Amino acid sequence: MTTSKLLVNIHEGIEIQKHLGKVYLVSGNYEYYHYLCDGFDDRGWGCGYRTLQTICSWINFNYKENGEVPSIHQIQEILVGLEDKPKSFLRSRQWIGSFEVCLVIDKLYDVPCKIVHVNKGEDLKTIVNTLVTHFEQLGSPIMMGGDIDCSSKGIMGIHVNQQGDASLLVVDPHYVGKEQSNQFLQSKGWVKWQPLNDFLSSSFYNLCLPQVRSKIKID
Repeated sequence: MTTSKLLVNIHEGIEIQKHLGKVYLVSGNYEYYHYLCDGFDDRGWGCGYRTLQTICSWINFNYKENGEVPSIHQIQEILVGLEDKPKSFLRSRQWIGSFEVCLVIDKLYDVPCKIVHVNKGEDLKTIVNTLVTHFEQLGSPIMMGGDIDCSSKGIMGIHVNQQGDASLLVVDPHYVGKEQSNQFLQSKGWVKWQPLNDFLSSSFYNLCLPQVRSKIKID
């Protein structure tokens, strides 16, 4: 796998009251892709691509050795080649969502993905068991996006407290700046535990769950 200067596993060290519930996390390493991380200016529209790149880095670390993380332009070329997008999509600033992420992962790695659709934010609680099972059995990162809450994000874990209330471990690709540290990104909220109640109730959400098991043993 091509080495980069990106931070790895930026969720490590983040605090959660584990004694008040159970935590289920991504298994294995991933790199944190975000706005401008490779010098390409995708501010305002590239969050879906960056989350996809983060997932691709995980697949390369944990499933397909010596793989390459596709650039934004390469991702657009794949979607045009699959006839999911017209040729005008190339070098455009059109965003992508969970469905396009599924297509690219399947094309690049022959890995199927499961799409989970939630009609409104307040219904996210209905998929808690689905997410717990995903992290327990597979351990791959999840892509999450919505319509009103249109900012794509990576989900690297779920915490369920003793009352059954859940929080998602969000890795936000909207950060712009030089690589700092896990602690810096966590202190600024670029990686955080977000209670389900804090997601927009008026927005629907689509989640892309790559159906691939990490080579790293899941305890």
